[in-house]
Amino acid sequence: MSSLPPPSSYGLQRQFQVYMAGLQGQRPSLPVDPEALEQAANRAMTPEASGYLNGMADSMRANLAAFQRWRIVPRMLRNVAERDLSIQLFNKRYPVPILLAPIGVQSIVHTEAETGAARAAASVGLPFIFSTASSTPLEQVAQAMGDAPRWFQLYWSKDPEFNQSIVQRAERAGCEAIVVTLDTYLLAWRPSDIQNAYLPFILGQGIGNYLSDPAFRKGLSQPPEVNPQEAIQRFLAIFTNPSLTWQDLATLRQQTRLPILLKGILHPDDARKAIDAGMDGMIVSNHGGRQVEGAIASLDALPAISEAVRGEVPILLDSGIRRASDVLKAIALGAQAVLLGRPYMWALALNGEQGVRELLANLLADLDLTLALSGYTSFAEVDTKAVVRM
Repeated sequence: MSSLPPPSSYGLQRQFQVYMAGLQGQRPSLPVDPEALEQAANRAMTPEASGYLNGMADSMRANLAAFQRWRIVPRMLRNVAERDLSIQLFNKRYPVPILLAPIGVQSIVHTEAETGAARAAASVGLPFIFSTASSTPLEQVAQAMGDAPRWFQLYWSKDPEFNQSIVQRAERAGCEAIVVTLDTYLLAWRPSDIQNAYLPFILGQGIGNYLSDPAFRKGLSQPPEVNPQEAIQRFLAIFTNPSLTWQDLATLRQQTRLPILLKGILHPDDARKAIDAGMDGMIVSNHGGRQVEGAIASLDALPAISEAVRGEVPILLDSGIRRASDVLKAIALGAQAVLLGRPYMWALALNGEQGVRELLANLLADLDLTLALSGYTSFAEVDTKAVVRM
C-alpha cells in the first residue's frame, strides 16, 4: 500500500493520508466536524478570549441558519475526474475560492498569533488578509509568508496620517489588495465582552501595527516602549471613526493603486454606491455577527447584492462559512470567493500553526470532493441552478 503513487486531488490525497495513518493507530489531532472543533476550542480558550471571538449569539446563529435554508442539488454522470478549483481575482490566480479573513488580536487565542496562521495559509497558497488590529506588525507576518499571497484590511481611523502610512506599509509588504472594513466605525455593545469587562486593546494586545507605525509614534510624547499607557490611550482615541461617509473613499482611492474592496456591504444600494465610488470589489459581511445584533445574515443579503452588481466587480462573502458546502452555496448565489474566519481561529487556539494547517487540509479536501460530487469540475460552472431554497 505505501508504494502507491500519491493521489492527484486534494480530496483523495487527504483521505489517503488520513486512512493510511489510521493503520498506524493515528487519528486526526483536531476535531474534523466544525461544531466539535468550536466546542473544543472554547474549552481551550480563556472565557475572555472565547467571548471576544464569539460575539453575539442571535446574529451568529442567523449566519449559520441562512446556509441551512439552501440545499445543493447534485448532478450525475458529468465526468468530474479532472477538476480545477482555482479562481481569478484582480488578475491573480488563487488555488481555491477561499481567503483567510482578517481577524485581529490573534494573540489572545495562541502565542503564535497571526504569524502561525499566516504560515499555515502560505503552506497551501491561500491568501491571508492582514488585520490592522493585528498583535504582530504586518511586516513580520509578511516575512513569515515568503512569496505567498496576502491582502491588507484597513480600519479607517481618525488619524489620516496613520491611515496613509499603514496602507503604504501594506503595499511595501507585498499586499495585493486593500479591504476596508466599513461596519466597525464604532464598537458594538457585545454582551460577552461587557460581562467579562474585557477589551484586549486596553491590555496592549492587537495594536502591533500601531505601535510600529512612524505616523502613530509621531503623535506620542514618548515612545510606546517608554510610556505604553499613552500609546494605548492614543489608539483608543483614534481607532473608531463614526464620521466617515462615501465621499471619504476618494481619499483612499488616490493613495493606492491596489484594488480596494469594501467589507460590510449588506444592502444592494450600498453595493451600487461602492461601484459609483470607484471601488474594485466588495465583501458581503455582517462582521461574523459581531456588530449589529439582529442584522441580516450575510448569505441572505448576497442574492440581491449580486443582482445589483451585475458582475461589474467581484463579490466575496464573509460570515458563517464553516464547511465546503457553504463555499459552494455562496458561489452559487453570486460570490466569487469566501472568507474563512472563526474555524481557523479555533484551530489556532487548539494547536497553533499546525492546527490551522490541519484544518485547511481538511477543508480543501472537503471542497474538492463536494465540488465533484455535486457534478462540477470547476467553480466557474456553479450557478443558481446548483442550489434550491428550502
